[in-house]
Amino acid sequence: MPRRRRARIDAPGALHHSICRGIGRRKIFRNNTDKDDFVNRLSRVLSETNTPCYAWALLSSHLHLLLRTGNAPIATIMRKVLTGYVVSFNRRYRRNGHLFQNRYKSILCQEDNYLLELVRYIHLNPLRAKLVGSIRQLNTYAYNGHSVLMGKRKAEWQDVNKVLGLFNRKVSLAREQYHDFIVKGVEMGRRPDLIGGGLIRSAGGWQAVKALGRKRIHLKGDERILGDSDFVLKVLNEQNERMDQRFRMRKQGYDIEKIIERVSDLFSLSKQDILNPSRQRQRVMARSVLCYWAIRELGMSGSELSHILGLNQSSVSRAAGRGEKHVNDRKLRLIET
Repeated sequence: MPRRRRARIDAPGALHHSICRGIGRRKIFRNNTDKDDFVNRLSRVLSETNTPCYAWALLSSHLHLLLRTGNAPIATIMRKVLTGYVVSFNRRYRRNGHLFQNRYKSILCQEDNYLLELVRYIHLNPLRAKLVGSIRQLNTYAYNGHSVLMGKRKAEWQDVNKVLGLFNRKVSLAREQYHDFIVKGVEMGRRPDLIGGGLIRSAGGWQAVKALGRKRIHLKGDERILGDSDFVLKVLNEQNERMDQRFRMRKQGYDIEKIIERVSDLFSLSKQDILNPSRQRQRVMARSVLCYWAIRELGMSGSELSHILGLNQSSVSRAAGRGEKHVNDRKLRLIET
């Protein structure tokens, strides 16, 4: 019986290590034109959705991204970037069919324990793959976030301040300390413990898991999560709570029509005022609140809302971000108490 795919785990502010590979380890980037195309698409989508990126690396047959969930789910980000790139790649080389292997891998990571380790692991990939011959060459390698952190290249969409701020408040000292941190990572090898989730990786390897077992210490693991047992349990509990909340909402009869009705009352607008595009401030904010509640409370996708509201998915993501701020600032409630 085929193994059932497990749902991806995501949450606002979650840290994800995403890995995409070419089918049969074939090249997904044949030259710099391909890489430039991908970087342009990535930068546009991340900027539109306010999605922070802490590390990235493009190699011939695969790529790595370290992202934090912004105004749109990571699945939406990846779908937009990868689909657009494949269409462009196929057109450029007059080919058809898939380019990437199955689903991309996305691991939700415990930030305190793994953020800097993952930044180092991802940024050392071009050196391990022999795309560059030394740390000095890596410092200026164009298709990797390391050169941006070192101040050799610019990428406005990469969150440099977050990473350097973990080393030192002064940028020059932070770069020196970050560089030393990267150099030390060369001796550590390929670090298979950082390319996925699960109990064995999170505990530090199979020997560590067996040692804990002998001490009768039982840990919780999940292949979709890289973190300690408490972190895994917390993530899974929060995921279940979100699913339970959405189930309760639907059971109480809350669907998109009910949310439109509630937004209509709050903003003193008609249903058509909310559904039809407009630049009038009151209507824009009403549509933004609608997007936020529909995504957060009902679990609707950006694609579903784009059809209902006549917006593209990027606009839905931005609207949801505005809606969240308005709901929190005004302390608005979907369900009246």
